[in-house]
Order: sequence, then structure tokens, then C-alpha cells
Amino acid sequence: MKKTTFITLSILTVPFLLGFTYFIRLTDSYPPNRSIPNATQSGKQLAMQYCKMCHLAPEPHELDKITWQNSVLPNMGMRLGIKVKDVDPYEDLDPIDKSIVEKLNIYPNEPLIAKKDWDKIVGYYVSNAPENLPIIKTTEHSVKAPFSAQYIRIGDEKLPQVSLLKYNRGSGELYIGDNDNLYALKSNGEFSGVWKLNSPAVHMEFKENTSPLLLTIGKFSPSDQKLGRLAQLVPTESNLKNRNLASLQRPVYFASGDLNLDGKDDVIVSNFGNYTGTLAWYDDYDTSKEHVLSNLPGARKVILKDLNNDGKLDIIALMAQAYEKFVIYFNKGNAVFEEKNILEFSPVYGASNFELADFNNDGYDDLLITNGDNWDYSSIDKPYHGLRIYINDKRNNFEEKYFFPMYGCSNAVAVDFDNDGDLDIAATSFYSDLENPSESFVYLSNNGELEFTPSYLPEAKYGKWLTMEVGDFNNDNLPDIMLGSFLYNIKEMSKMIVTTGETSFPQVLLLLNKN
Repeated sequence: MKKTTFITLSILTVPFLLGFTYFIRLTDSYPPNRSIPNATQSGKQLAMQYCKMCHLAPEPHELDKITWQNSVLPNMGMRLGIKVKDVDPYEDLDPIDKSIVEKLNIYPNEPLIAKKDWDKIVGYYVSNAPENLPIIKTTEHSVKAPFSAQYIRIGDEKLPQVSLLKYNRGSGELYIGDNDNLYALKSNGEFSGVWKLNSPAVHMEFKENTSPLLLTIGKFSPSDQKLGRLAQLVPTESNLKNRNLASLQRPVYFASGDLNLDGKDDVIVSNFGNYTGTLAWYDDYDTSKEHVLSNLPGARKVILKDLNNDGKLDIIALMAQAYEKFVIYFNKGNAVFEEKNILEFSPVYGASNFELADFNNDGYDDLLITNGDNWDYSSIDKPYHGLRIYINDKRNNFEEKYFFPMYGCSNAVAVDFDNDGDLDIAATSFYSDLENPSESFVYLSNNGELEFTPSYLPEAKYGKWLTMEVGDFNNDNLPDIMLGSFLYNIKEMSKMIVTTGETSFPQVLLLLNKN
């Protein structure tokens, strides 16, 4: 086992970060320009007017009365300058972030809406909201998922905080980012590398003949500080100069490729931020050659692929936070991209992840999207959270064809786990305290024609699975699954202790394929 080496990297965290900003879409100036409302407008008309200036307007039935009245509407009101007694919107921010948010004028000191109009909006949502949301009926656990579970525990750390799992198919190593530590684990259980980082790791990329690229988030908790970093994973600081992007705004994902066809790799970074952020690409990893595609916070994940077969890499991105959408930036050449909004979601849907996968074997990429990020002002179980499959019409328009409900759904992968020629799905829930924690992992076996049979694992109850990776860890030519557990604080661990009766929890749950 190698000795620990130290490098200065600042890393990522929960790609679905705490305290989502649901009700303000940041524009070039804040607050956005508003027209004077007509005095005869109804509460619904006013809601549509004010909400749609920032994001897709939520419907009253998407939340229950109490959540609207006690949590979401008060926060929305403060963003319009409507004070709430004894509530400090900056309470959970450190002094630096508080200063940033105050300068942005996110919570104005003066009202931006007449009190009588605000009361109409409140009345519209509260009077039309249900007392309770429908409850998801889950499948009986008569079928156990076809995986053998093994726990991976690292050191004496009691509080697992795995923000990164990445399998290097070339070397057969599993990289585990736990808090500020990074480990490279071989299939025989030995560590081939151990690193101490400046902040949690969130994404890695492996390419031949070069050191791995590692992204760190800076601050795990909601923040607009620029403390994140993308750098090559090498032992000493002096070797980081070739690929080294610092001062990134709470980044959570990146992808590299030649976007401008100059023969050199560029990189695009999802600077998730909190109240502010960007989706931006950097020519030849040069921060002085930044190309900003979006100034909105919440850039969650990005994939580079030539979707229209014109020989140029397009950019496919999922945006979370307030303005939730799935978007394609078609590469027109000469560093010009044409934006096409493919799907938009209500801000309470909590977009969390996506994959491209061909579910109907027609040669065109379909979409697998998860909705479930629930660390916000409406942290109740939502029946519309889960995973969805959108089928491509062969012209890069997508229609929803399958939905599997799953409270707090955070991640899903599409892989042919049983080698029968079609794509199965493995999915996790991170953003919900499930009544049955065993349901935090589900395996959906593909029966054809977009029909799936769910099965679960009792061992899944021993963690909160933020990260998921797939790879043939035991070299038997079958894809295995690795789940990384993240407990945000002692309070969350106490809940786990009460639920499971255990006092120690693994960092990783290794699921060996038994199909």
C-alpha cells in the first residue's frame, strides 16, 4: 500500500446541493424588469406573471397546503421584498456568502409587489392546493435484486461522506472520494493510492497517456464562493500546471473534448453555484478563454456527443435549481453554439441526473432522467419524483414513454446487466427518508417494450446512496454496481442508527452481478 501523498485540490460535492433556489431565475440584472400588474388581475394571473419571469410556474397541486403556506410562499415572498417576521434568509450562510447574496439583492429591502397582490398569490396557491399529496404504492418485496452485496469500510471514520465513485476500466481501480480523502482501490482490496484533498471530490475522467482529471467542489454546503478546482491527479503541485482550472464556482461535473476542432481538448464545467453559477467551456483548459453558455445556477451534468452527425461535438446539459430544463447546444462551428431547450420541468421536480441510452434500438439516443432532489423549501415526499424515459423521434425531440415513481430519486444508470440484449436500469434514492430504506436502491429488469420488473435489496438500508458507478470490479465479464453513502451530519447518522440498529456504516456498497 502506497504512502499518502498530498496535493492541493478543491473538490465537488453533492451534485444536488442543499437549499435550492426555486423562485428566482437570475438574469443580467436583478431583480428582473416587471410590468405594472392590472388591478383586476386574479391570484392565478399574478402568480403566472411573477413566477414565469423566473422559471416554469409551479401548479398548486404540486405541493400540499401546509408546505405552500409555511415554507415555499414565505421564501418566495422574501425574494419579492415581503418580510417574514423572525425569519432571516441569511441565517445559514457564512459571512462571505452572505455578502455575495446581499450584493445580488436576492432578498430586497423594499417590496417589489403590492401587498394586496401578494396576498392574492398566496390565496391562489393555498386555496387550490390539496391537504396531502398522493402516496406512492410500492411493489411488494417478493423479488430480491440479482446482486450479492459486500460492504467496503475504509479506516475508522464513523460518518461516511462519499461524494465520488469512479471506476477506471483501464486499470481496474475504483476511486472513492470520502470527505477530503481520495482512495484508489484495487479488486483485491488493496489501495494503490491515497490522497489528501483540500475539498471533496465530485467527478473524474480517465484518458490514455495522461494523468486522471479530478474535480473538487470547494464547499459542499450551498455557496457562491469560487473555491472549486479541476486539476490533474499527480503527487505534487508543480506538476499541475498543464491542466489546472482554479476559482470555479462550486463545480459538480465536467466533460472534455475538442469543441472547436483545433486538435486540442477543451473542457466544459458545470459551475452549479447556489444563487449564481454558469455552464461554461474553456478553450484548451485556459480560463482566459472562457465561453459562457448559461449564467444560470444549477448546471448539474453535461455530456459531449455529436447528436446530429455533422462531425462536431454538441453539448447536452441538465439544469437544476430554479430553472430546470434539459438542453442541447448544437455546435455550429467557430465556437458558436445554438441552444435548443428540449424539456422543461417545474422547479419542485428537483432534476438530479441524466443519461443518454438507446432503449428501443433504433440507433438514436434516448433520455433517462431522474427527478428527486428534495433538499429545498418543500422537502416532502412527492409522487412525481422518480425516473423517466424519453424516446427520441430521430430528430432529437423527446417524448416521455415510461415513469417509475421513486421518492427522492437521485441517480439512474442504463446497462444490460443480464446480457439479454436490452437495457436494464439501476436507480437510487438519496433525497428522502424512506419508510422502507431498502427501497433506496431498485433494479428494473427490462421485459421489452419499455416494461420493467422492479426488485430491491435489503442491504440498501445501511446507507444513503448519493453516488453510483458501474464496472466489472471482480473481472467476471459482468457489470457490477458500486454505491457510495453520504451522511451529511451527525443528525442524519442518528436517524440511520434508529432505523437500522447499527452504529457503524460502510462508505461503499459493492453489488456483484449474479445474473
